[in-house]
Amino acid sequence: MSQLPARDIPAQNLAREAARLTLTKRAEDVVILDLRELEGVCDYFVLATGQSEVQTRAIADAVDEGMRARGIKPWHVEGYEARRWILLDYVDFVVHVFHARAREYYLLDKLWGDARRETVAD
Repeated sequence: MSQLPARDIPAQNLAREAARLTLTKRAEDVVILDLRELEGVCDYFVLATGQSEVQTRAIADAVDEGMRARGIKPWHVEGYEARRWILLDYVDFVVHVFHARAREYYLLDKLWGDARRETVAD
């Protein structure tokens, strides 16, 4: 079976792949928020947590490298310097990799509490 070009892969499948990539670096509390029925900035948020700045960077790197291997590059990236909240924006979905304390502080899970949630685990 040939691999579909990235532009032909549904955003939900790409968000799930990004979520699985976070697990390769032992991300915790990985969820996908479906924002399609809300007034969101994209279709999906992928949220993942790391316990240290080093792990947070490693998780973001794993997503970036894995998606690039599929020919998918982020449109915008933020937070690599501070490594407390790294954002990888792929337009249709956005990956948020948080340090545990930053995730507790910003509470994106609660802010987008009306979104359907999909928990992702090994």
